Amino acid sequence: MSDLTTLKIAEARDLLRKGDLTARELTEAHIAAVDAADSLNAYIEKTPEIALGQADAADARIKVGNAKGMTGIPIGIKDLFATKGVHTQACSHILDGFKPEYESTVTQNLWDDGAVMLGKLNMDEFAMGSSNETSYYGPVKNPWRAKGSNSDFVPGGSSGGSVTSVAGYAAMGATASDTGGSIRQPAAFTGTFGMKPTYGRCSRFGMVAFASSLDQAGPITRDVRDGAIMLESMSGFDPKDSTSVDVPVPNFEAALTGDIRGMKIGIPQEYHLAGMPGEIEALWHQGIEWMKAAGAEVVDINLPHTKYALPTYYIVAPAEASSNLARYDGVRYGLRNVPENGGLTDMYEATRAAGFGEEVKRRIMIGTYVLSAGYYDAYYLKAQKVRQLIYDDFKRAFEKVDAILTPTAPSAAFAFGEKSDDPLAMYLNDVFTVPASLAGLPGSSVPAGLSADGLPLGLQVLGKAWDEETVLKVSGVIEEAAAFTSQPDLWWR
Repeated sequence: MSDLTTLKIAEARDLLRKGDLTARELTEAHIAAVDAADSLNAYIEKTPEIALGQADAADARIKVGNAKGMTGIPIGIKDLFATKGVHTQACSHILDGFKPEYESTVTQNLWDDGAVMLGKLNMDEFAMGSSNETSYYGPVKNPWRAKGSNSDFVPGGSSGGSVTSVAGYAAMGATASDTGGSIRQPAAFTGTFGMKPTYGRCSRFGMVAFASSLDQAGPITRDVRDGAIMLESMSGFDPKDSTSVDVPVPNFEAALTGDIRGMKIGIPQEYHLAGMPGEIEALWHQGIEWMKAAGAEVVDINLPHTKYALPTYYIVAPAEASSNLARYDGVRYGLRNVPENGGLTDMYEATRAAGFGEEVKRRIMIGTYVLSAGYYDAYYLKAQKVRQLIYDDFKRAFEKVDAILTPTAPSAAFAFGEKSDDPLAMYLNDVFTVPASLAGLPGSSVPAGLSADGLPLGLQVLGKAWDEETVLKVSGVIEEAAAFTSQPDLWWR
């Protein structure tokens, strides 16, 4: 076994159960890989002592025959998830020094199943960004580089640390979160598999809130099977989260039959955007041909309110963010800036001015504006009505089809600074992912090809609410047809 870090979760699981590998050996290899990948800036806090303790506990568990799918598997945790006694700051200066006295439900579920924590992962500040350039701890580098180039590219966002740790062989899987596409878009940029489950499938308890009606946890892995294994471990009803839904958690891995004969796959005409790069359109057409070859019926569908999804999202999400982030004031925890001879209001202003980054401030201001007296009805209330129309579009479409196939992102990864000075250009990265987020539907991104520059491209699969099994099944068929075996060249090691 040349390099334990190249194993998939399913492969490692089977080796661990057969006794051909120990969780400690696997964890030690990954701890070394985390250190070797420092230049990628994926990890902002390493936890090797915790990891080795969890690995030893996993070995003991395996020995007595009590292993679960994630037992002994080393993973990274996005800094959005509360980890008891360990750095949890959503990569924001305003939460300096915060170490919660509680555990998020998603991470607790993983620890209960025997997973191993390698550390906390970099992200866009408060999950606000599409390139991982807004983190207080600096940008994350995409492990992939264009052909013949030494230039660095963004990994996508906000889950940039999550995808980079997995694509860079510094974790076997990673927790991530998706508000408007922050699992799927970075997965497409890094040749990884990302899965956003139905809103309410994974508990939000212990997740630092961005937009409460949109945020949803999900896994980043190297292939579809690993995503199914990790999603099952992360999922489950949680009475501590009022938006968690009490529905059974299926055996997601069992859904990967490879058989989609007779299924109907919808192709939304509104996703054919003017000016979309030809290689994105070509990849989509290739995906359609893969569906037909697998025995599925391809059906043209309409989602007429798609064109309103981005403006709707960028009203609803900032509005919820402005409310959620009002709790960060320097009084109870995190950063506190008190000007000399200043009062309480002065402290609020100084703390927030120093603690929040530019993108977070921008979204707070937008959100506060659309919620303000005189503008609430004109903007926020109208956006909520359009959101319902977008949901209704999907509902009608799913009366005709079993799943929907689209591109994941309108381009491959781009260079640092290329879009960060133009918020509108940055927001357009989410054009294909935002509609399903507004509707609360499950979706995935599957690595399906390379751009002309040799950078990964992804296809997105969307499904009905609570039907992650179909999303995974179709994703597995795409994965098999695409036979995506390309890898970054490990330049950072």
